[in-house]
Amino acid sequence: MKKKTVLLTGASEGIGLELAKIFATNGDRLILIARNQKKLVEVSQILSPLTEVIIIEKDLSKIGAAKEIYDEIRLKGEHIDILVNNAGMGLQGYFHQLSEQEQLRMIQLNIMTLTELTHLCIQDMLKSGYGRIMNIASISSFIATPSMVVYGATKAYVLSFSEALNIELQNKGDFAVTVVCPGPTKTNFSKNNNMNQLDQIASMVGTRPEKVAEVAYNSLIKKKITNIPGKRYKVAIISMRFLPRYLVQFLIGKLMLSK
Repeated sequence: MKKKTVLLTGASEGIGLELAKIFATNGDRLILIARNQKKLVEVSQILSPLTEVIIIEKDLSKIGAAKEIYDEIRLKGEHIDILVNNAGMGLQGYFHQLSEQEQLRMIQLNIMTLTELTHLCIQDMLKSGYGRIMNIASISSFIATPSMVVYGATKAYVLSFSEALNIELQNKGDFAVTVVCPGPTKTNFSKNNNMNQLDQIASMVGTRPEKVAEVAYNSLIKKKITNIPGKRYKVAIISMRFLPRYLVQFLIGKLMLSK
């Protein structure tokens, strides 16, 4: 892959940070988005010796954030070749007990911002005849997830959206849409979102973010449409397809809602 300009959201830590390192090592120019300015500056200082890095502080859970980012990028005269929608949030607990506003904020970030930013960037990609889009979903994309009902639903959207968009872009140039569906990962994601049961599972059997990022990057390069990092998670998802959906949901609920 020739050196490209990469727009990467959620770039300050976890999978996003590891992806930024890989792209930087490859020499691709980076536009990194996150809401933590201090961490963005630290990441920029680490990666700047390898490639050009532009950082933009932005809370992507706010309405209109995607358009603000796109307009700022255009003012800088930048053209996005690769879009990585990695930013996301999660909530764990009973739907009726979780904050309504926080769940709507999660929908805004996980679905609305991802969709809007993709739509904006893809217009320019179509003009140039080249584009790569990577969306980070979850193994929750494949199964209804009691205790994370809205989170799982948002990730199911990301999976469906990505797979269908990939087909739409065929024969329109050199395009590929990749959706990566990690299982529990050893990052601060679950801790930052107070997802205690998920955090415990991730600490015991979670995949390292470096590995997830490596699988994600290779999937993008190979134009692979869907990938689940980690053999154990691939086997689990395949196995669940042979069980009644209700039974799978019941067992997940037992695991995730246990005190």
